[in-house]
Amino acid sequence: MDDRESPEFFPLFESLGAEVERKRLLVGDFICSDNTVIERKTRADFESSILDKRLFHQVYNLKNNFKNVVFVIEGISSEGRISRSALMGAYASLATDFNIGLFFARDMEGTAEIVYSIAKHEQLAEKRPLSISPKRRTFTLSQTQRSIIEMFPMVGPKLAKNLLEHFGSIEGIINASEEELREVEGMGKKRIKILKSVAVNEYISDDDPLY
Repeated sequence: MDDRESPEFFPLFESLGAEVERKRLLVGDFICSDNTVIERKTRADFESSILDKRLFHQVYNLKNNFKNVVFVIEGISSEGRISRSALMGAYASLATDFNIGLFFARDMEGTAEIVYSIAKHEQLAEKRPLSISPKRRTFTLSQTQRSIIEMFPMVGPKLAKNLLEHFGSIEGIINASEEELREVEGMGKKRIKILKSVAVNEYISDDDPLY
């Protein structure tokens, strides 16, 4: 279990008969075997990860490290920050585009039961080994550069690639003037304003709590 997960999981797992090691994981929240990793998200975090485009960046990292990726969405109701159609679209994409297993839990107890059941199946029923530190496969330099640009709001894979092809580097994109950015297909006034805002505004630590 990743050490950033709540220690409240310990008694829950112990009550189920599981032994758990808590340490910093490179990817995922719970490693069930060398093949299988689980990513836990509360309803609020899942919606936030769609809005700020973290979700699919995380998916690529998870899929590059594990054969089986499972998402557990925890909570009773949606936060309502995105439309139901967008939410369902994200679920559909995870399941069909990325072959990711989806489970829904009401609370931490429900999450613990799901994690325990999967780990038990993987380690006992299937006799698969457990490695706490999986080998991390990395993107190529170009893929890493594109993934960074994709993290900007309103920038998808195609536009990120267009920007990198036009300016040649991340530095070139950041330093480009508004007039130069307008030369790239798809870069309208709103996208340019947001990109510049993210690139040049001061980082405010209080707006970015880790826990």
